[in-house]
Amino acid sequence: MAQHTHELPRVLTASHAISIVVGIIIGSGIFLVPREMMAAVGSAHTVYAVWIVAGILSLFGAMTYAEIAASRPYYGGEYAYLREAYGNLTAFVFMWTQVTIAKPASIASIAAGVVRVLANFSAFAFLTRSPLPQLFHGHVVFGQLVAIAFVWLITGLNILGTRKAGNTQRILMLLKVAMVLAVVGLCFLGGHGSLANFATHYPAARGGFSGFMVALIAALWAYDGWSDVTHTAGEIQNPARNLPIALIGGVAIVGTLYMLTNAAIQFVLPAAAIATADRPADAAILLIAGPTAAAFFTMALAISYGSTFIGSSLTGARIPFAAARDGLFFQSLAYVHPRFRTPSHALILQATVSSLLLLLINTFQGLFSLAIFSEWLFYAAVTASVFVFRHREPNAPRPYSVTGYPVVPAIFVLCALVLLVFSILDQPRNSLIGTAIILLGIPLHYLLQSRKPS
Repeated sequence: MAQHTHELPRVLTASHAISIVVGIIIGSGIFLVPREMMAAVGSAHTVYAVWIVAGILSLFGAMTYAEIAASRPYYGGEYAYLREAYGNLTAFVFMWTQVTIAKPASIASIAAGVVRVLANFSAFAFLTRSPLPQLFHGHVVFGQLVAIAFVWLITGLNILGTRKAGNTQRILMLLKVAMVLAVVGLCFLGGHGSLANFATHYPAARGGFSGFMVALIAALWAYDGWSDVTHTAGEIQNPARNLPIALIGGVAIVGTLYMLTNAAIQFVLPAAAIATADRPADAAILLIAGPTAAAFFTMALAISYGSTFIGSSLTGARIPFAAARDGLFFQSLAYVHPRFRTPSHALILQATVSSLLLLLINTFQGLFSLAIFSEWLFYAAVTASVFVFRHREPNAPRPYSVTGYPVVPAIFVLCALVLLVFSILDQPRNSLIGTAIILLGIPLHYLLQSRKPS
């Protein structure tokens, strides 16, 4: 295969990179997880404290990633850092986990989330029905097929050009930020709020350390996705400057928006109402502006998913592409489309696995929980690699150095390990499934390497 088929052009600017970070992070989480968080801790003040802790923890991770990525702007991001720090086996296991669980489950959950939002409208009531009830017996519904169609639509856009996808991502990200600010303004200026709501409690909350951890995991899910931009590091212009800006600036922007949104919802609704509402933001808007505004917000939320969708699909395909390029995975996945200059084969593989998950798992929560365990395991491993690189190359030039080293990365790694232990104890079944799939990558790596020609 010609050498040019292994190279992707650097076509993404700083604004594209920031839009990837902000666009991927801000999905439905900020509008949905306040319910889980309030039900877990029961206090408006504690919920806000959890948001702050999650934001600081995410910022610590982004700062550490920024140091690693700025000096190593390679295809595949986290995969490349793990390979350089720990070797081929660790990198392959990460890639295998991303290809089979984390990224397809994330993409499938986004598609399922779009369908779940659309199903709130009577015009889309058919989404819960089966196209062939005699054959599928209710196990496959129209909603799954529509979600699969969304997956392939976004995949097609990403195949047509990285720059085109980045431009679309930037527009959708701006619309998403405008939607968040509109919700905040409506809540604070709508005339139905009260500062007294911040002092309310939900007495049936789980409470204690376990309640705090459940709320923290929910908040970190809302922040999740900031690391994905590193996977496109090989396609970002001036990465030494633009990657730290995107990672740190993007997380800071999202953190500010999340604090405002959380305060706005708590200003309108008391703790008990937040803990029992399916969608607290919807409930707040319904109270302030009525059903028409709530329906408009629901449709805007579905559109905002597009930004998360594009960014997640765009970045995820770079991991198997990078592994194939290094000779660790099937060589065909290193193919770059001669006209569109995109990793089309890797994108098609990702869409195929996502579609299979949508057929096999017809629940939004089931898709999401499958990815949680593996993601935080590798967050810890990648962040810890900064210690490896600092020890191995103490005098190497670093375009960006993480402030507060070694305390900042150490805190992040420690917290990630605590979250891993808690998730194993709280969700043993999903953690066991995730562990089994991760471990399956070990013999697969040795099998693929043994079949390579000498």
